[in-house]
Amino acid sequence: MLEAPAGEREQDMTVTYSSFLKLDELLSLQQHDSQGAGAPEHDELLFIIVHQVYELWFKQILHELDYLSRKLEDGDAPRSQHTLKRILTVLKIRVAHLGILETMTPTEFLAFRDHLESGSGFESYQFRELEFALGYKRPGPLERYEQGSPEWQRLEARYVAPSIWDCLLSYLARAGYEIPVEILERDFTQPMFTSEEVQAILIEIHRNDPAATVLCERFTDLDEGIQEWRYRHVKMVERTIGTKRGTGGSAGAEYLKTTLFKPLFPDLWAIRTEL
Repeated sequence: MLEAPAGEREQDMTVTYSSFLKLDELLSLQQHDSQGAGAPEHDELLFIIVHQVYELWFKQILHELDYLSRKLEDGDAPRSQHTLKRILTVLKIRVAHLGILETMTPTEFLAFRDHLESGSGFESYQFRELEFALGYKRPGPLERYEQGSPEWQRLEARYVAPSIWDCLLSYLARAGYEIPVEILERDFTQPMFTSEEVQAILIEIHRNDPAATVLCERFTDLDEGIQEWRYRHVKMVERTIGTKRGTGGSAGAEYLKTTLFKPLFPDLWAIRTEL
C-alpha cells in the first residue's frame, strides 16, 4: 500500500479553525423538523440555535462549578472569586439570549410549535444537574430518566455530592470558622436548611473579614443571577404563549412562577437586616 509523502501527511493533520471547532459537524446539527410539511418555518432555526447554545452554556457553568469546588477545597479564594465572576458573566449572557427569543412573535412560534411534540425544557438533564450542583435537591428529576442510563448516572452523581454552598461552608470551616458539624456532615441529598449559627458566622465575616466577605458576596451575586434568569424566563414564556400549557404538557408559565424568588443560599439573604 502506497503512503502519502511525509509533507502531505503533515499538511493533512494541520489543525485549522474549522477542524479544531468541528464546524462541519456543529453546523449540521440545526435540523428543521417543520421541513416535512413543506418549506421550513423561518423562526425554527432561531429557536434551535438559542436552545443549543443554552445547553453549551449549561455545560460550561457545570465545568466552572466543578472547578470552583476544587479551588474552595484548596483554600484558593482569589481563584474562586475569579471563577465566580466568569459564571456570573455567563449568566448575564443567558439572560440576554431570552431577549433574542422575544424577537419571535407568538404566531411565529406557534407556526412550528407542534413539531416539538413532547419535547420540553423539563427534559434538559444539564439544567437539572445545575440545580443539584447549586443545592436545589429533590428526587423528582431523577425519576424522569431510566435508572442506570447515562443521564440518570450524571444526575445521581450530582444528587449525592455536596452542593457548591456546602463547599463554601467547608472552606469557611477550614479557615477557622465554627460551622456546625451537623451541617458539614449532613445528608447532601436533602435540601439545605437555614441555620442561625451559620448566619451568625456570616455576620461576623461581613463585619471583620473583608476577604471572606467578597467571596460570600459573589455567592449572593450567583443566587441573584439565577433568580434574575428565572424571572426573565417566566416573562419570555408569558410573552410567547401566555397562559397556555407548555410543550410536553407542562404547566408552562404558571409552573415557572412557582420557582421565583426562592433563594438558593437563604442564609446570605437572612443576614441583611442584621448588618
